Amino acid sequence: MKALSHRGYSAVVEFDPEDLIFTGRIANVNDVIGFHADSVDALVVAFHEAVDDYLATCAKLGKAPDKAFSGKIMLRVDPELHAKASLAALASGLSLNQWGERVLAEAAVRG
Repeated sequence: MKALSHRGYSAVVEFDPEDLIFTGRIANVNDVIGFHADSVDALVVAFHEAVDDYLATCAKLGKAPDKAFSGKIMLRVDPELHAKASLAALASGLSLNQWGERVLAEAAVRG
């Protein structure tokens, strides 16, 4: 799956069959930032404008914008899985974080 991306931010997009428009919102920020358009090309432009406006508004208000992703993932897993993953990382010569990043990257590519 491909996602709209601009300046490190991604979008969640839906199609509204009643109004025949695409609606979207910037993902993974605390503020609700929406946009819409009636074509794919216009949707991309509206998304870029929404991100740029968000960053400009934050700067004007002296507020740090939410980062789209911090790079930290907190997972709760079954202790048995935790042990197996730790062993797999050790066998690979990697830390659990390095091993987990590799596994997540491979899974993300497969979709």
